Amino acid sequence: MFELSPRTFLIVCPLLFVAGLVDAIGGGGGLISLPAYLFAGLPIHYSIATNKLSSACGTTLATSRFIRHGLVNYRLALPSVACAMAGSSLGAQLSLRMSDQVMRNVLFIILPLAAFFVLNKNMFQDRGGQAKEDRRTYLVAALASFVIGAYDGFYGPGTGTFLIIAFTVFARMGVKAANAQSKVINLTTNITSLTIFLLHGQVLIPLGLAGAFFNMAGNYIGAGLAMNKGARVVRPVILFVLGLLLIKVVSA
Repeated sequence: MFELSPRTFLIVCPLLFVAGLVDAIGGGGGLISLPAYLFAGLPIHYSIATNKLSSACGTTLATSRFIRHGLVNYRLALPSVACAMAGSSLGAQLSLRMSDQVMRNVLFIILPLAAFFVLNKNMFQDRGGQAKEDRRTYLVAALASFVIGAYDGFYGPGTGTFLIIAFTVFARMGVKAANAQSKVINLTTNITSLTIFLLHGQVLIPLGLAGAFFNMAGNYIGAGLAMNKGARVVRPVILFVLGLLLIKVVSA
């Protein structure tokens, strides 16, 4: 069991605040929140698991907002949620079976790849409007929810972006509709994998809740800022954090 110290909170909480701020301005906060726990010295499995607790809290708020505005298509969401639960459960179980060293090696591949997709906003194709409720849309949404859900259970950063890309490019949804559906799926994968990590004793609950508070505070402030050029801040901040993480992992 990893021992928490004041230093751990002093590293994680400010970075989780920055992650929330970045997420609200231009997306990609997950690329900061997971490294935050690694910077604090948590083993990779504890970092992934505890980050799920912080992410689940923030995603719950975002999802409730889309539901209140009537943007979630429940008929489309229900089969996707079932597939997301299955995929996330599989991914979390696979993650728990990997050694710490293997997970560190995978980190070198996954985080830069996730950063590429998150920062490349040209990937999004806004077709406008709601999704067509045909067989193709249901199939694509379900398959994407399973595959990306497995990734979220295994690691996580960039999941929301991957879902939006899948829904807009392959399921032909508008960005607003895709964003709403992705939040429901992401919340499902977060809760499913979090439950599995909790059952295996990998979640540091006090640290995760503290991180969640600071992350939501960053989201709240970031959403209220009138920053016309705010999105330009996101890319250098994410790249800076990933660069620091690379140095830490190499020197470990």
